[in-house]
Amino acid sequence: MIRLCASILSIIAASSAFTPSIQIKTHRHQTLLKSSQLAGIGQPTELPDSLEDAAQQAAKCCDDLVKFGDRNRCRVDFDTSVGDETYTTLKSSLTFGVEFIKSLSYALIPGAQQLKQDQMMRDIQAKAELTQLEGEIGPIESEEELRNNPNFERINQLQQIVANSGVMEEETKWNGPIFRVYFPDEGSAALARRDWKINTVEALVPPCVSLSSVGGVQAHDTTRDVVNLFFCPKASEAEFVEDILYKTEAGGNIVLSVFLNPNLVDMGVTGFGMAGRMLRERLLDDLAVSYYLRTLQWGALTRAWPSDFSVWQEDENSDGGYRLIKSLDNLPSNPEVEDIYDIENGLMNAPKDGPGFLNALGDFVNGMTRL
Repeated sequence: MIRLCASILSIIAASSAFTPSIQIKTHRHQTLLKSSQLAGIGQPTELPDSLEDAAQQAAKCCDDLVKFGDRNRCRVDFDTSVGDETYTTLKSSLTFGVEFIKSLSYALIPGAQQLKQDQMMRDIQAKAELTQLEGEIGPIESEEELRNNPNFERINQLQQIVANSGVMEEETKWNGPIFRVYFPDEGSAALARRDWKINTVEALVPPCVSLSSVGGVQAHDTTRDVVNLFFCPKASEAEFVEDILYKTEAGGNIVLSVFLNPNLVDMGVTGFGMAGRMLRERLLDDLAVSYYLRTLQWGALTRAWPSDFSVWQEDENSDGGYRLIKSLDNLPSNPEVEDIYDIENGLMNAPKDGPGFLNALGDFVNGMTRL
């Protein structure tokens, strides 16, 4: 059984606490699936082993949604900050984002996986040939002796191939379908281009990935785009996000639009009432929660589509250090998660069947706070 390793709690040093501004309306499995062949329906979601494992799981869930689901929009929520606000959500999402984008690109972009396999094979072959040549040459007494060797140029070529992990310079130019990532602003997009070494042999993501921003003039060509990923979109960019989403989807080529750690409804920007409600109904309610992971002070809440949302509690006596205490088919609110913990640990009694006046009043208040 897969468990969340302690290392994942410290991989992302911090971020603003991720608490959804609204209650996500999660559709039942039977309304979301167009095939019953997918495993995991109605089953609890296991915890990942690491950040990389979580990113790969999230990518697989998105890929499965495209293959087996009935919609082409989803959200991925990933937060291991446990309330630490040292870094912004955007900054703390970058490491996870690189692994997630890389894995999803290989799954959804035609030719991306084959290119990666070709590069890996080239790297393996170069290492093998280099070892053979170095063995044939034997000990070298001086640099001049090495330069005079007939295999000197070939050795240099092989060493360069190995240094670049099999990536050739001409492969940094991509002419196929595009996986476009939209950052909240051009500044963050420019920093990501630099840090991810886009269009170089050292790039952290495949060459099919192109980085843009939601603000400003959209001058780039989107006719080859097949995947949209909105990277930590905020409420202040909601109008731009919607405009880009509808225009690109109208072109007919988009197979999936993903929202990574979205915060599109904010009381200080969209308002507490009608504006937030309308945005939620237009956009957020229709997003399938393909992957969700949020660490808590005492455990974690996770979901890998189409499995259930599962609440895990730290338990040193359990295999892996965590035990499952509850699975649900809808995303529980923050108070509901705490109630699950309190009931499990005898800190409160389980609610009686039937709504009752106080329960109904509580549901009404919770509903108002989610607008």
